[in-house]
Amino acid sequence: MMQNKKIAVTGGIGSGKTQLCMALKELGYPVFSCDEISDDLWKDEGYLAGLSALFPACVREGIPRKDLISKLVFSDKEALKKLNVYAHPRIMDALLERMKGEKVAFAEVPLLFEGGYEDLFDAVLIVTRGEDARVRAVAARDGLSVEEIHARMRAQGPYPKEDGGKFVLVKNDGSKDELLAAARDALKKLGL
Repeated sequence: MMQNKKIAVTGGIGSGKTQLCMALKELGYPVFSCDEISDDLWKDEGYLAGLSALFPACVREGIPRKDLISKLVFSDKEALKKLNVYAHPRIMDALLERMKGEKVAFAEVPLLFEGGYEDLFDAVLIVTRGEDARVRAVAARDGLSVEEIHARMRAQGPYPKEDGGKFVLVKNDGSKDELLAAARDALKKLGL
């Protein structure tokens, strides 16, 4: 059995990373989330001050607005790069701190490859799903237009297309029970 292992869960927007993480929790594993850490950072005054300095046009009533920053960064590659350089290291530091002390822990890391963080993990589960299903899922979840969703898709990836080394693909093209079965198969491939 693996000991003190950190395993990332990643995949494109709308692929079902959160659903896979819920399945892993159901199977008894601790799961951490970069999105939850990001939400926590948005409550930190020092973090918000840094965002305000980086994106002064996105500040309203002295507070940076997430919706305005999102709109900016998904239409401007340089702005996205600035946000990633600022936010990613802070999120990853907090994530790794939370994962300490666990025999085996999973972490939902949406921008794992884009940030170059795959080497921080012992293995990576990559959730895959058809593009149309991804677009429908994001539109229903976030209320974004198809154009906005495609802009976010273009900002992600590319992802490995097959299992190999420390990468394990998990297909999410079916029901919740099928995803749970795929999670069990992935755990077997990881020796868990």
